[in-house]
Amino acid sequence: MHTVFIINPAAGAGNDFRDLRNGIDLLRGQKAGDISVYETRGVGDAEMFVKKTLEEHPGDILFVACGGDGTLNEVLNGARGFANAVISVYPSGTGNDFVRNFPEAGDFKDPAAIVGGSEVVCDAIEVSGVMDGKYQTRLCANMINIGFDANVVEKSFDLKKKPFFSGSMAYLGGVFATLVRKKGADLRIIADGETLADGEILLTSLANGSYCGGGVKSNPYASLQDGTIDMSVVRNISRTEFLKLFPKYKKGVHLELPGVERIITNLKAKEVTVSPFNGTMTVAIDGELGHDAELHIKVVPGAFRFMVPVKA
Repeated sequence: MHTVFIINPAAGAGNDFRDLRNGIDLLRGQKAGDISVYETRGVGDAEMFVKKTLEEHPGDILFVACGGDGTLNEVLNGARGFANAVISVYPSGTGNDFVRNFPEAGDFKDPAAIVGGSEVVCDAIEVSGVMDGKYQTRLCANMINIGFDANVVEKSFDLKKKPFFSGSMAYLGGVFATLVRKKGADLRIIADGETLADGEILLTSLANGSYCGGGVKSNPYASLQDGTIDMSVVRNISRTEFLKLFPKYKKGVHLELPGVERIITNLKAKEVTVSPFNGTMTVAIDGELGHDAELHIKVVPGAFRFMVPVKA
């Protein structure tokens, strides 16, 4: 199988990818298959490259997204509809949340372990609607966040530009900065015909995987292979309630708390519509921000082939 390592040089605050390139050179020296490298030139380039490559080459191709969850999202959307595409990740972004769903895997930072890995088939989430002023249909690999979580991501981007703020630190800083304003969202949410929200909420997440924000286990019951979207809606709770809840929320044990159903609705769904009452809403899709109108969201079972690194 031909392998292409797609390097996003903007990921991880300018990671030089020295270890990755050394690992690739070692693989080539061992003649471990047909291996090439592509370095992206800007937003959307990875998606266009993957699509063009698959159109021109009918055989199976493994694309390794070397960056964060946003780079994975581009590779996934470029590979959409191509049965000969296999995807993996060399995590070098700030969040790297998708790979956290494989705790038993080998080392995602070892190119040889990736190339020698084993395939699994994963679901994806399809999102359709007016995103940033243009109607689009896109796939999401990991999670969609709306409301407080998306506002935190927006604030985190600003904090990452400052010294001493890594991915997780920037997210936590964004949490507390956003909490001061207590900015949520004013939405109507309908899941499989049931109205879950019709007004102000703190946040909602629509999850394929369990993690967001650099390791926050917001949707602990989510699965990449169960053919459903794991939905969580957090009511418009007070700052005090949120501060009490957040440590449990971060660890993914919040749904076990007595009486938690009073403030959190959690369920699995196949189709969801999210409509903002104020024109647009701030949305993070695999950590990438947009300002979107009404979104129609559904699960796509078995959407893509994913290569899990072999254990040493």
